[in-house]
Amino acid sequence: MRFDNKVAIVTGGGRNVGQAIARRFVDEGARVAVVDLDPGRGQATVDQLQQARSGSAVFVQCDVSSSEDVQRMVTEVVDALGGVDVLVNNVAITDRGKTVLDLEEDEWRRVFAITVDSVFLCTKYAGRQMVAQGGGGAVVNIGSTSGFRGRHNATAYPAAKGAVVNLTRALAAQLGPHGIRVNTVTPNKVGSPVGEDEEPADRKRNNVLGRGAVPDDIATAVAFIASDEAGFVTAADLLVDGGSLYAGPAD
Repeated sequence: MRFDNKVAIVTGGGRNVGQAIARRFVDEGARVAVVDLDPGRGQATVDQLQQARSGSAVFVQCDVSSSEDVQRMVTEVVDALGGVDVLVNNVAITDRGKTVLDLEEDEWRRVFAITVDSVFLCTKYAGRQMVAQGGGGAVVNIGSTSGFRGRHNATAYPAAKGAVVNLTRALAAQLGPHGIRVNTVTPNKVGSPVGEDEEPADRKRNNVLGRGAVPDDIATAVAFIASDEAGFVTAADLLVDGGSLYAGPAD
């Protein structure tokens, strides 16, 4: 119950990693705002969480690349749950299958808007709420091993995830004086591919542990780094990738 009486926002909470993170927070006592653009997925997640513990979750529909929408979302969360203590910036999209030669500029900008702008906007407005509350807080940004190396089959996504890592460091430096810690958790090929609901049965993994990651692997890491147990950890990147980045072959 590390998050008893705490309020957490999880973007992209309607499926896969975001859903597992929201469930983990509820299991540990938090009240959770499941933020998603898709009302079907978001509300279905909330319904599951409410069955586990009544009053534990609300759904807020939001386009996290829109400043106006993010401001409204934070206001709705505060009105419904009483504040914000933890923010998990999980949502992202990819340009899988595209190279610099054929990626359209609009898609490049859309990947950055949803993957990077969302981190800036959600942290800005949730961070203002945390500062106003005066009790500190924690922000966890979900990275990707794609942000640390080039890929032959994606252009905007690895660039965007690389930006998230260094943006995290800047946010940690700026929010640290307010008692707000900002870190990243970096997975590799966990659950269904980005933007998809189902995981292919033949999905190739390259890591040193001999199994694929599951969403609960990431949820466990997020819960730790957002908790008081990691109270002196900020501006850090926690790799939860089975050793694929530094010990395994590149994919």
